[in-house]
Amino acid sequence: MKIQESAENYLETILMLSKKQPYVRSIDIANELSFSKPSVSVAMKNLRASGHILVDDAGHITLTEAGLSVASAVLERHKVLSQMLINLGVDPEIASEDACRIEHVISSESFEAIKAHIEQHAHN
Repeated sequence: MKIQESAENYLETILMLSKKQPYVRSIDIANELSFSKPSVSVAMKNLRASGHILVDDAGHITLTEAGLSVASAVLERHKVLSQMLINLGVDPEIASEDACRIEHVISSESFEAIKAHIEQHAHN
């Protein structure tokens, strides 16, 4: 299922935050992305309705299997594309920002080709 770029960013952020803290709340996402709390609340409502996240009574957000699948794919694209740009001599901060934009529009075919190229050259 194709979801919006903003939804991919939210899911990726939830995954990244969940790796470094015991639970994720809307305020954590708002702080991480520098978005307003109401914007994040609307997005969380939509992601819950689409079956990508669960929110418990304490406001703790967890990814569903579908949400984790999307978030993991976006995070992998981000890491691989960032590393490729850094390897080409791009400043790490700029590489990360550019990867964040590219990760949403690159085709699976192009991404897999880049990933295979990087993996092939990492072993040489």
